[in-house]
This record gives sequence, structure tokens and C-alpha cells, in this order.
Amino acid sequence: MQQLILGSSSPFRAELLTKLGLSFITASPDIDETALTNESPETLVQRLSEQKARAIAAQHPNALIIGSDQVAVLGEKILGKPKTHDKAVKQLTAQSGHTVTFLTGLALYNSQTQQMQSLVEPFEVKFRALTGQQIEFYLQQEQPYQCAGSFKSEGLGISLFEKLAGDDPNSLIGLPLIKLIQLLAAEDIDILQPQQS
Repeated sequence: MQQLILGSSSPFRAELLTKLGLSFITASPDIDETALTNESPETLVQRLSEQKARAIAAQHPNALIIGSDQVAVLGEKILGKPKTHDKAVKQLTAQSGHTVTFLTGLALYNSQTQQMQSLVEPFEVKFRALTGQQIEFYLQQEQPYQCAGSFKSEGLGISLFEKLAGDDPNSLIGLPLIKLIQLLAAEDIDILQPQQS
């Protein structure tokens, strides 16, 4: 079996991939993640997930490489990582009572055959109406300043939501496992079968 590589430095993505029981290593792709002029959020995450996978292929000529990228979108605006408390307050205030769409790009690249499979998985989060006090309390508790949208859904962030809608809750954390299983199957890897090493 080809080596499986997760092209990400995210501990959350690695933790998700561990659920599948597959042996893998991680590698951090070093790419420019700047959006192109007039690039749609969907095109951006698909392009970046493919670029991340290809960037790692140079050092691994016989591997299956997973690339993933995610953005949060409110209306037409991409929500980045807030990095500061003040920006996080602004993001959560803007999201209060509204629906945010998380778009996760997923790519699986076979560096031996140079075959690329990729897709974009949407997931919607409806925020409940939040008071300034609730936002402050949440930010003090979790300090999600490195998370797009200013929250961690796998933690206390779940308390910010009224409703979740999507095919795979794992995609909200950054790796749509249901779709990944389908991409792996197209490479003849059935995770419910013993793997040859």
C-alpha cells in the first residue's frame, strides 16, 4: 500500500484522520494561501487543497496525499482567523443570529499516477442571537483566535449555535471524512478491509 500523507499541520485534522484507523504521516505544505483577484470562496478552497497535496508530492513520489483547506463565509465575506480579541468580538457579533457557511476543500493526490481527486464540502452553522456578555465570556474561556470564524465547534463553541446543517459534521472541524472515504475507495482503499503494508 502507498504511504498515506496528511498535508496539514492542523492537530484537529490529524485527530480526525486517526478515526479511520489508517496508518499515515503528516507533512506541512508551504504554499501561499492568498486568494486570487475575484476568486470565489469555493474556487479558493479547492485550489488550495490541491496545491497543498501537490506541494508535498515533490518529496513523496509514491504516496497518496490528502490536502484540505477551509474558509468560513458570511454572506459574500470570507471570515479569516481573527488573531486578536477585538477582531474575534467583531466576527462573533456579525455572526450572531446569522448563518455561516463553512466550505472545506478536500483533495486526494496519487503522486505515483499523478491523479487528483478534489471537491468542496459545504456545512452551515446557524448562530443563535448572542449578547455582548456571552461573546466576551466565550472568548475568555476558549480564546479561539487561530480559528476561522472565532470559535471551536469541538469545544464550548457548540454553545454558540442554534442549528447545524450538512452531510458530515467532521467537515466543520476541517476534514470531511465521509467524502474522504469515497476518494480513498476510488484508489482501491477500503477502510473496512485489512490493509496490506
